[in-house]
Parts: sequence; structure tokens; C-alpha cells
Amino acid sequence: MAAIYDEPCFLDELKSYIMNRPNASAETAKKELDLMDNVTLNIAVTGESGVGKSTLVNALRGVREGETGSAETGVTETTMMATRYTHPSMTNVFIWDLPGIGTPNFKAKTYLKDVSFETYDFFIIIGTVRFKENDLMLAKEIKKRKKMFYFVRSKIDQDISAEARKKNFNEEKVLNQIRLSCKDNLRTIGNPDVFLISTFQLEKYDFQKLIDSLINNLSDHKRSALVQSMPACSLPMIEQKKRELYKIAFAVAAGAATSAAIAIPGLSVGCEIGVMQGFLKKAHVSFGLDAESIKRIATRINKPERELRIAMTSRFANGINERVVVGMFAHRSVITAKAFEVVLSGILGLGSLAAMGISFTTTLHLLQEGIKEMTDDAKAVLAIALSFEK
Repeated sequence: MAAIYDEPCFLDELKSYIMNRPNASAETAKKELDLMDNVTLNIAVTGESGVGKSTLVNALRGVREGETGSAETGVTETTMMATRYTHPSMTNVFIWDLPGIGTPNFKAKTYLKDVSFETYDFFIIIGTVRFKENDLMLAKEIKKRKKMFYFVRSKIDQDISAEARKKNFNEEKVLNQIRLSCKDNLRTIGNPDVFLISTFQLEKYDFQKLIDSLINNLSDHKRSALVQSMPACSLPMIEQKKRELYKIAFAVAAGAATSAAIAIPGLSVGCEIGVMQGFLKKAHVSFGLDAESIKRIATRINKPERELRIAMTSRFANGINERVVVGMFAHRSVITAKAFEVVLSGILGLGSLAAMGISFTTTLHLLQEGIKEMTDDAKAVLAIALSFEK
């Protein structure tokens, strides 16, 4: 078993999923999956004029500045009203570019009312050099209303570039100095974390720490939406996506297990091919392996798309279709599922999932196998992209 299910946590995750749902059924699993698909996440990006709000909005969406549908950027205030941008691949995730606080049209005292405060799940407050009085006032008001806010110090790449010209330059020392200066600046509102980021190099500095902090403070389904929507810009982010998609795979497998739509020759089980195909397409997009994502990366690094595609070695390199999904049903996978059914039968509290038997285990095994292959592809594409950017 260990040789086939080579993810060390596979059994533990499966047991946890089942034991926490003693009355689990295909119907309840589908409801859970629908909630994951339909939960909305609204992210507000705010701060004073000219700090890079629109640039961060574009970075979070994986969209280049100037690209169709991107937030307008510039050295002067370009956002004149709260503007909602839909994530290009997660239509239930919205990133809001809010007007600069303290501008003539948006006075600090009425700012939260003017931008419809209740709309957002959390606020990212951006500053450069230091956070201003309006930033502190905004944070206090958000805190008073019991919502989350995060301070982001942007344009760190510019600071590092300027300091690198000096004698005895030490990047880590400079970053610590900036972080301490910001915290000192914010001492009147407690001891908030400050995340140092470069919107042009999300893989560096504190972007991953920011995402980790958000994850720890969001509900399960909103956390899932956040992780799936973030660009696959670093190895930790790719691993995070893999873990989140593994969890969703349990619900997909349970929901598909009793609704056979296509009979696969040579198999004694039915499996909802359409459900599997839909999930794998979603995973493909989340990992940034779909055609549009590859095109964006190639444009960013100014290289032909084929330079990225040659790094993709999985069966999903050319996309997801029914033929690819049906082709996943190999003899080895069926034998694996039959053997694993013995393990399942020994777990107490299976509820109605027990009746699903091998169909559930086959589906789950294939979905997780697909996620693992995509994880490897995503890491390979990232390595190529980073090497060209350097």
C-alpha cells in the first residue's frame, strides 16, 4: 500500500475526513462541494493615493498591468471609486481596488461608509516609506468594527535596489530595519504584523507570510477560495494549493461515487467522469497550467510558451478533456482501489460512504494522483519562469 499511496498523510487524511462526518453521504458531500464552489471572498486593497494599490490588485489576480481587464495604475491617483475586479479563474473571488483614503473625494472620517465597509471580508492597508495618520485612523475604525486588516509595506524591491549600492550592504538587515521602523510607526494601535512585499516579485519577501496569516483567520471555505485563487508564485504556495485540493478531492470523490454516468469497460465500478473532469480542470487552472495562465507567464518573462510547456511532463500538459480522464483508469489504479477497500472496511464510522466501496476509493485515488502530477508540473514551470526572470 505504501508504495502506491506514497503520500504519507493519505490514510490519516482519509480517516479524519470520514470520522468527522459519521453520516456522510453523496448528497452531503455534494452540498459541501457546492458551498466550496459558491462561497464568495471579497478582498479590499486600500491606503493612501500612490502607494501601489492597483498594482497589488493586478498581482493578486495574476494579471499584467495594461492587460485587458487590469486595474489602471499610475503615479497619480487613478482609482476614483471602489472598483471590483473578478479573479480571472475564480469567479467567486473579488479583489476591490479602493480609492485613496484622505483624498478630496474620500475624507478619512467617512471613508468606510463611502466605500461600503460591510462588503469586504478583510482589508489590506498598503503604505510606502511609512504609514500615515489616515492609515492608522482607518485601521482603528476597522478594528473597532471587528474585521481583519493587514499592513503591507510595498515597493520593497525599490528599497533593496537603492540600499544595494551602499557599502557593506546586507539585505536581511535592511529588511529588519524597515520592518522595525514600520512597527514603531504603528505602535499606537498595538503590535500589528507588517508584511514587506514586492508586487513584481511575489515569490520574495513576506508575500507567503501574508497569505499564511490570511489563511489562519478565514473560515474553511473562504480559505479554500483564497488558496485556489492565489498565483502559483512559489514552492510553498504550490504545496499549499496541493493540500487544499486534496481536501476538496474527498468531497468530489464522495459526491461522484454513487452517480455513475459512464461505464468504463473492464471496471466493476461506475464513476462520474464529468465530475472528475470538472475538478481536474479547476485544479489545472489553480496551478496556473491552463493555456491562459501559461500565456501570461510567457508574456511576463518575454519567452515563447513552448519554453514553459516543455517543462510539463504529466498527462495534463495539453489540457483536461474526457479522453484524458478516461485514460486515467489503468489496471494498476483499479487494483490499488480494491486493495485499499480492505483498509476502508476497517475504519469505524464510515456511514453511508461504506456502501460506496471501491467507487469512492478509485475516484479519490485518481483525483489525488492527478493533483500530484499537476503539482510537479507547476513546480517545473515555476523553475523555468524564475530562471528566465533572473
